[in-house]
Amino acid sequence: MPEQWIDLRSDTVTKPSARMRRAIAEAEVGDDVYGEDPTVNRLERRAAEILGKEAALFVPTGTMGNTIALKLHTKHGEEVICDARSHILDWELSMLAWFSGCLARAVASENGILSWKQIEAHLRPGGAHSAPTTVVSLENTHNMAGGTLYELADLDEICGKAHERGLKVHMDGARVFNASAALGVAVSRVTRDADTVMFCLSKGLGAPVGSLLAGEAEAIERGRLYRKRLGGGMRQAGVVAAAGLIALEESPGRLHEDHENARFLAERLADIPGIRIEPERVRTNIVIFDISGLQISTSEFSRELRQRGVLANGINATHVRMVTHVDVTREECERAIEAAADITRQKAPVTVSV
Repeated sequence: MPEQWIDLRSDTVTKPSARMRRAIAEAEVGDDVYGEDPTVNRLERRAAEILGKEAALFVPTGTMGNTIALKLHTKHGEEVICDARSHILDWELSMLAWFSGCLARAVASENGILSWKQIEAHLRPGGAHSAPTTVVSLENTHNMAGGTLYELADLDEICGKAHERGLKVHMDGARVFNASAALGVAVSRVTRDADTVMFCLSKGLGAPVGSLLAGEAEAIERGRLYRKRLGGGMRQAGVVAAAGLIALEESPGRLHEDHENARFLAERLADIPGIRIEPERVRTNIVIFDISGLQISTSEFSRELRQRGVLANGINATHVRMVTHVDVTREECERAIEAAADITRQKAPVTVSV
């Protein structure tokens, strides 16, 4: 087995940089539950400023941030519109139901990106026979759709029309800085009209732990109580917030490198017989490709990759996901492609002419 893996399972696997480790060791700390951790306070203020929001709340995970946001905007028995493959629906242990007591109204989309027309068709006014829609949740970028993102015009329309109807908009922006980099605009422009935004420090930004939820000051203050209820009071959390500050300031400027590596992966994978992918649809750091032409399972494909020093996971019976990040170089992407090509040479079905 290799001494060092090429780990393309997720951008959550990154290791903190030397500067982050020093900041962790030297962090000024206090009790954050009392609001007395100066490093956490700086991180929250800076995150709110960068996103163009009044306030922000440091939370351990993106799931907690999404859970708090949706609780802030809803009452028990209401509906939240989201994409049918969204993270809040498929990967957060039904917290929308368990904690907020709400129903996810899942809307199918081709690429994880909802249009206002699709959303409008599923709005429910409430009354004697139906629960009201109160929130629209947008995942930007969209994980399981391959890092797809909302164009600004679509965001403007959705947020504007939703607010006209009295609805709140939450953005699950776990990778919203990737969306910002791909669009070439400030992240505050992407998040401008969302009522709340959650983003992760521990994905593309490369911090070891933590996420932030941003929005209006009054909502964020209520969110602190929900964080406590969920067990998110972390006391001397400045030791992790210190790394988050460095990630927030330094990492967005290099995300285009991850996007270029992802597009490189996609273009090269598209040339391998038995693998299907549309490279032009890869705009951020997530690459999802179809191996059904090889007639092997994704678990077998992952095992074969592992034997060649590459880590990647299947997301269903036919599709494999690779995610680029700061700890994966172009050279390592080339080696991952060579590993995939070697598997296809061995596993591709043989066609016999008669």
